[in-house]
Order: sequence, then structure tokens, then C-alpha cells
Amino acid sequence: MRTEDVARTVDEALLTRRSVRAFLPDAVPEETVREILALAARAPSGTNMQPWKVYVTSGEAKQKLSDAILSSGIRPEKIEWDDYKYYPDKFFEPYLSRRRAVGFALYNLLGIGRREVERMRAQHDRNFLFFDAPVGMIFTIDRRLNKGSWVDHGMFLQSVMIAARSRGLHTCPQAAFAPYHRIIRPLLNIPDEEIVVCGMALGYEDKSKPENNLRSERAPLDEFVTFVR
Repeated sequence: MRTEDVARTVDEALLTRRSVRAFLPDAVPEETVREILALAARAPSGTNMQPWKVYVTSGEAKQKLSDAILSSGIRPEKIEWDDYKYYPDKFFEPYLSRRRAVGFALYNLLGIGRREVERMRAQHDRNFLFFDAPVGMIFTIDRRLNKGSWVDHGMFLQSVMIAARSRGLHTCPQAAFAPYHRIIRPLLNIPDEEIVVCGMALGYEDKSKPENNLRSERAPLDEFVTFVR
């Protein structure tokens, strides 16, 4: 493949990667999942430590995981993030406005009003169904590692999502799974020394669902880049 064709392919994968929140039931072959993860493992890591672990679920195992979380009675707004905190204790600008904008945009597409708390909760609970994707993945990292390895882990996650796009698949990374690690561990045989970082849905987009029309905005370059000459 010519260099310019490779560049266009990478650009297309980056531009079309987004968090899909409704999937078709169409199966994804295990061999395809293996290819994606093997490619993603080429992500860089300090001294080639490769600080990532992945637990891939489908079928009955995925359903058991979903059922266990949804039947736990532990609401996401009350559960304790005791292994690590994804979000700050208090949001501030510009992050508060960005968070609100994407949330309001999603609920607007779904026709959920700002006071319809139960419908908001129901939509959030779809995280734990992996948004009906046929493949659900749980990512972990050894708790003895330091912050640099978390940066490396993030590059691996991005690589998974980009490799999925090159195969016509979509994903949704899901931090929502992390605080439910006590429920997840025994079901997937995850040892205590591993922190549950996030989940990820993988499958084919259901284009008929309104939530998949969401396109989140990105800040202009001048807001986050400084050129020093």
C-alpha cells in the first residue's frame, strides 16, 4: 500500500472512531478479536512493559456479567470508586461545560428531558449490557505499577479502537465498569493485584438508533496547543 493510502486509512479510522451506544447482535468472530488485540499490542510502553490485560466476554459469560451488576442493587451514583478515581471530585471549567454538553446532546437525541431521572438511569444502565454489543471486554492493570504505565495502557486502548475501525467495527470505552470490580473479579477470575480500568463494547453499529447520531465536538487547536518558536 502506498504511503499516502496508509495515511488516509489511519486518518479515516481516527476521524470515524466514536463511542457507539447501540450495537447490532451480529457476531464478531473470535479470530477478528484476536487480530485486533494483537495489533493493539504494538502500542508503545515504557521499557516495553506492556502493562495491559484484557478479559474478553461474549455469549453466556457476558450475560452473567451484565446480570450480576444490574441485579446488585448498587446504583452507579452511589458506588465507591475505591480502586482509582476516573473523574475529579468537583468539575471545573472548561471540563464542566464539555461534560454537560455531551450529556445534554445524548439525552436530547433520545428524547430524555432534564428531569427524567429514571430514563437517564435506564440509559446509563445500558453500559452494563455493553450496549448490546456481542463482545464485551474488561481491561485491567497491575496495581503495583505507576502512572506512566497508565499512560501506556491508554495508548493500548486507543490502538484497540483504531484497529477495530479498520475492520468496520465500532467500540465504546466504558469507565462505568471500574467501580464494580468486586462483582466482576470472581466472574472473570481477575486477581486482586489487578485494577479494573474500564470495559469496552465491540461490535457493529446499529445505525437505526438515534443515540448513534451523536457527534461530540472537539476544542479548536489554539485552545490546547502552544507553539514555542
